Formats: sequence, structure tokens, C-alpha cells
Amino acid sequence: MTSDTPTTPDVPKPGPRPGSAPGSGAERGISRKTLLRAAVAAGAAVPLLATGGVALARDAARSSDGRQLTPTPYCDDGDDLTPDQMEGPYFKPNSPLRTKLVTPGTPGTPLTVSGYVFGRNCVPLSGVLLDFWQADDNGDYDMAGYTFRGHQFSDATGAFALQTIVPGLYPGRTRHIHVKVQAPGEPVLTTQLYFPGEPRNSTDMIFDPALLMNVRGAGGGKEGTFDFVLNVDGDTGPTDPPTDPPTDPPGGTWASGHAYTAGDRVTYGGRSYRCLQAHTSMTGWEPPNVPALWRSES
Repeated sequence: MTSDTPTTPDVPKPGPRPGSAPGSGAERGISRKTLLRAAVAAGAAVPLLATGGVALARDAARSSDGRQLTPTPYCDDGDDLTPDQMEGPYFKPNSPLRTKLVTPGTPGTPLTVSGYVFGRNCVPLSGVLLDFWQADDNGDYDMAGYTFRGHQFSDATGAFALQTIVPGLYPGRTRHIHVKVQAPGEPVLTTQLYFPGEPRNSTDMIFDPALLMNVRGAGGGKEGTFDFVLNVDGDTGPTDPPTDPPTDPPGGTWASGHAYTAGDRVTYGGRSYRCLQAHTSMTGWEPPNVPALWRSES
């Protein structure tokens, strides 16, 4: 990245093609993400968001006096979902619930990864499970424990933040971070995040420029940003009038705001669940929605 204020080519967006269905790929024509992928392939230094836009909205927006502006989520017209990628051989289930994968003495270059999770209709998604895992500074994965492994949930604005280090390299791959992303009650997206300017990006057969983070220096470390777009519709609020009468929530012993410990058992929606990890429950973390916290027993 050569500047904190990158620019994107001024390319007019094509209008609908004759005979194309509303919302179809033919109507959208060539997307911004397609153009930016081509720019990256040609060697241009273009920071990308998962939504296909340059990261100006949050990462490079500055006021007239040079101060960083308040972060705001960015979403384009929804022309591209975040692509999936292979899980790889090093995934382990039941990672700890935590946003920090490092301690003060952890070797490596400090890295913060932050961003937002959107639905395909550009509505931020809260309560989304993000499960991260990566190699250490030497390129090794911890298969005995849970070093450099952890999951978290997006907040009410759809935001997430991870404190870790820049992962090391191992044979055959470029530098990357693995992640599973799951909206409540929806399928899991398994994918990987990449770093711009890495020499091995051009030789790694799995690398996808659509999954490049926007990365810049921050003191003695680095800051990366990436926005996920999941193949689900976000909640845009109630209709007026509502399309259906409101329904009562499923009954059971599970309750929001309760401190659960590993091994606790609850019922929810007519099924029994066992707690896998200690946590304080909150709305959106009902047992069916968070398999990292609850395992069904019926």
C-alpha cells in the first residue's frame, strides 16, 4: 500500500442490458470487484474490501486537518459475496471464546484485524460467529492446544476485531489467516484472509485477490481490515404493517444474561444442549445458533 488515501479508477457502471432480469448478473454487468481483481493481477497496489470497494470509507478517510475520521461501515451494491476457500488440515473445533490470541511476550509482529459482517442486502449482521486460526511466527500450527485459535461474535453494529500477530510462512503457502464465519442459524462460510504485497501471492494456487485485507503499518505492528459479505439477508426492521403476527419465543431453561460453565445443560426449543465453553449468554447466542458454545444432546 503506497498511500493512506488510495483512489479507485473512475469507471462508469453499465446500465441494465436489454432483456436482463432485475438483480441478475447480466443487469449488473462488470462489477467493481471484477475490475479490482484485474488491477491486482496486473500488479496495481489496490487495497480491497470483501465487498469489492477500495477501503476509503473506513481505513483512509481523513478530515481536512489530517485527523482520522470516525470509523463507519462500508458496503457497495452487493455485487459480490465473500468467496469460500478450503478448510485445510489444521482446523480444530471448540476454540476458546476470545478476541486476543496473543500475550505481551508472544513473538511476532503485532497485528489487529477488524471489519464488519454484512448480509447480501448490505445490512450489518450482529451475533455472527467468527472462528479464527493461524500459524505462529515460525509458520507452525498448534495441534495440541489452542494457541492462535479463538472465536468471537460480531457486535450490534456488525463489527469484529482480532488481536494477533502476522502469521509465519510454511512450505507451499503464502501468508494467510483462516476463518469460519456463521450468521445465527445459517450455513458456515469457510475462507482465508491474505496480505497484500506478499511475494508468494503469485505462486500460491489457493490465493484469491478478492480475499486481500487492507494492511498498513501501525507503530511497531500492522493493522488489517476486511469486511465479510454473507449469503444471507440482514434484518432491515419490521414491516409496516407486519407481514405476520408476532410469535412467542421458543420455551426452555436457557436464558440471556446467565453465566454458564462448561458442562451445564439447558433446554431450548424442545431440545437439550450441553455447554462446551464458559460464557455469559446474550440475545443472539441461543443454543441452536452457536455450535461453538452448545452441543445438541437430543
